[in-house]
Parts: sequence; structure tokens; C-alpha cells
Amino acid sequence: MRVFVLGSGVVGATSAYYLAKKGFDVTVIDRQEGSALETSFANAGQLSPGYASPWAAPGVPLKAIKWMLQKHSPLIMKPTSDLWQYKWIWQLIKNCNPKSYAINKERMVRLSEYSRHCMQALRAETGITYEDRQRGTIQLFRKQAQLDGIGKDVEILKEMGTPYEVLDRQGIVKYEPGLSDNIHEFVGALRLPNDETGDCFIFTQKITQMAQELGVKFRFGESIDRFEFKNNQIQGVWINGQLETADRYVVALGSYTTAMLKPIDVHTPIYPLKGFSLTIPITDESKAPTSTVLDESFKVALTRFDNRIRMGGMAGVNGFDLSLKQRYRDTLNEVFNHVFPGGGDLSRAEFWTGLRPATPDGTPVVGKTKYPNLFINSGHGTLGWTMACGSGKYLADLMDNQTPEISTEGLDLSRYIS
Repeated sequence: MRVFVLGSGVVGATSAYYLAKKGFDVTVIDRQEGSALETSFANAGQLSPGYASPWAAPGVPLKAIKWMLQKHSPLIMKPTSDLWQYKWIWQLIKNCNPKSYAINKERMVRLSEYSRHCMQALRAETGITYEDRQRGTIQLFRKQAQLDGIGKDVEILKEMGTPYEVLDRQGIVKYEPGLSDNIHEFVGALRLPNDETGDCFIFTQKITQMAQELGVKFRFGESIDRFEFKNNQIQGVWINGQLETADRYVVALGSYTTAMLKPIDVHTPIYPLKGFSLTIPITDESKAPTSTVLDESFKVALTRFDNRIRMGGMAGVNGFDLSLKQRYRDTLNEVFNHVFPGGGDLSRAEFWTGLRPATPDGTPVVGKTKYPNLFINSGHGTLGWTMACGSGKYLADLMDNQTPEISTEGLDLSRYIS
């Protein structure tokens, strides 16, 4: 059976790999000149199932107002003329209640934990490396109220069987000695020892090669125009002005999924959340992170690669704007100097931005559509790499008419149909 996968970011490339493992004849189409050249290129480098949480949480609307009043705000709001921006924000606000948060977080953790197991199996089977480390993740709290507020998340971690530790200052320095100079700025932390780190770009490049060895064809530099449909079936997809056909189609176009599917009356509530990163050469290993730390106040992650620190964070709700402005770099610089000063050379850092495809409830859209031969794997927000292996394996099972290894509840578009 012939399958077209549209998109070669980490989600698309990983989906192609798992589909090929099932015996499908897979072709991947992408407008870029290679895999992982957009959102997957320079993300924060986390594989953090335990921190899988929706942005839509109780109290977030009020926090958002306070964030935007800060000099170094983790949230950037720029009004546009696109009504979809305001509709998406309203949908997110409607999910900012305890009941919705618990439901959405369970779905995200369920898929993320499954993805962790899939990644571990992939690594054991293939030996794939990507500057990976398995040393856990630490979420740092600057205020006692933040530390006191982790109760609900801890309850869900317990329900999912996810190990965790609550750390005092001494416990933080035990795992991250590079924080010792500035440890007075933090009151405590939550550590998830099973979380991992690595370079998503390297991973995607390698899984692309592995997929090619299984027979997957990657066609780069090609324009994906629109779908052709008739009688409740996708008849084909227009590529570079020509109609091409397959038996089944997978849309893994990240933030561009919504625009691709709207003309065929498939409505995916996926909006681009702009994120930023710095890739910083390490100058002093004793003052650099050993794994990943998350600064809860600034919503920034700092991740250790072999000889680099990847720092990623912030969220811009301003459409498809990919501009790089100095004030956003200044925010990242400020946070770095409050966490790992002296660990890296900021003057040689590489500044980057990408668009995270986010749903208003946080859970990605993975699964079938109203067209029997059309599937979606998109909307993973900040957790694309964390969820990539699980999403790819889950989707491959669905398309192979096998029962997935985790519950399908709430993972496809049906959750938006009332």
C-alpha cells in the first residue's frame, strides 16, 4: 500500500520510519531541501514526558497579563488581522479550568510516556545516537508559591507511574553543580529522573537515513499545493502543479496543517506558537548544565549537548512571523546569566526561531479524519520530539488496522466534535 507523508520534520520523518517498518511503500514530500529544517531544527532538546502539560491551565489568563507586563516576558502577544488567532486564544481560555486541565494533561502524558518507551526500544534496536543523555530534567522554582503549586501535577505523575523527586537547594546542586553560584535564586525544584535530552536535528537526520534504508523515498524542495477529493475520498494531492496519487495520506505539516486541510473541510485547531533558541558553545563544563533545567518563571529550558548548550523558550502568539529581534535575544541572555553564568560564550551563540504547532488543549491531533484514507499527525506544540516516536508508532498501528498499544481516547479530531 502506497502512502504519502506530507512533511519531513521529526514527526513526519519518524512516522515514515514506523510505516516502512510495517511494510508500507512510503514517500515523504517536503518543501525544504532536507529533513528537520524548520521547527525541528533547533528546539530545546528535551525528551520530557513527565513535563507534558497543556499551556491551558487554571490561572493562566491572569498570569499571561502579568507576563506581558514584565520586561523579559515569556509570552509575546502581537495582534494580527487573522480572526483565527483570536478564536484559538478563546478556545485555549476555555480549557483553563481544573477539569479540562486534568483531562488534557492525562492525554499528553499518556502519549508522551508511550513515546518514551518507543524511543528506548528504537535506541536499543538500532543504536541511534544524537548527543543523547539520560540524566533527567529539573524544573526550577524561584517562588515558594510555584513549588507549593505542583500538587496536581504530582498526582497525575503518580497515577501514570512516573518517578519524580522534589528537591531543596542542596538536592538541586547535587544533580546540577553548575547552578551552585546562583542557587540562592531558587527555592526548590521538581526532578523527573527518566527524562532525556539530545539534538532533535541530529535525530531526525539519522531516522531519515534509517527510513531510506527501509525503502522510504524523500522528495525535497517540492511544493505541496492542495488535496483533490471526491465521494468522501482523497483522490490525490497536487505537488508542483501536478496531481499525484497514493492509497493513503498523512499530514505532518506542523503549523501549516490547518491551512492545508481547511479547503477540504477538515478543521484542525492548530496555531503557530513562535519559539526562540540560542545554541551556546560551552566554555566551562563545571558551570554548564549536565542535563536539562527548566526555569519555571521565564518558561525557558537549558539543555546540555556534547559541547553546546541549547537554550529554548518563550511563546509568541503572532501568526507566522519568523523575524528575529534583539529584545528577544536579550531575554534569553538575561535568563542564561541568572542560571549558568560563565558556562558558555553568549557572544558566539546562534539565535534561531521556529513555529511550534499548538492545539488550544495541548494534545496533538493523531489519527483518522472523515476521509478514510487521510490521517493527521500534527499539533504537538513544544513536545514534537518528546511525542514523535509514540505518535509515529501509534499512527502506523492505526493505519495497519492494528489495535494501538495505548488508549485512543481523545487523540484524534473527534474530541472537538460536540
